[in-house]
Amino acid sequence: MYLVVGLGNPGKEYELTRHNIGFRAIDRLSKDMNIAVSGGQCNALIGQGNIDGHKMILAKPQTFMNLSGGSVLELMNWYKIEPSRLILIYDDLDLDAGQLRIRPKGNSGGHKGVESVIDRIQTTEFARVRIGIGKPDQIIEGENGSDYVLSKIPKSEQEAVDKALLSAAEAVPLIITEGLEAAMNKYNI
Repeated sequence: MYLVVGLGNPGKEYELTRHNIGFRAIDRLSKDMNIAVSGGQCNALIGQGNIDGHKMILAKPQTFMNLSGGSVLELMNWYKIEPSRLILIYDDLDLDAGQLRIRPKGNSGGHKGVESVIDRIQTTEFARVRIGIGKPDQIIEGENGSDYVLSKIPKSEQEAVDKALLSAAEAVPLIITEGLEAAMNKYNI
């Protein structure tokens, strides 16, 4: 069984923000795989399905981003899922808008939601699907990026982000059925 978690913030006001890319990726997977993500469990909206005989749970934690790890840990404990079967999808300031990067492990890169997950599950050994949201100059110069990540994605970047969401929705099933290396070879261009 795999647990696929998209990071984001609950609430209408955050729906189309850069920081909710993980939720949008889960929504895309949900639609493409015909898995309703609506049931509440472990402080998350979840849906269950199968792909080529592999059970999977799609989840959108309903805690705020910086507390996502609690929900992820509860889900992993409830379903007895090892970190090697966790796939975390989230926004990344260090990638250009719409760029996709898949990694088998690593640190948080300063992402507070990922930090929360690492802190709660006590390992960095889980798959990540990172979707680029770009980094404006003021953040590069050391300013806080919270206003930027909580802003809506401009129309000029929307096409690139939509393509990345499509790629993420294709990459996750590939990770599950053929492995991380196959997905990295195909999508880490």
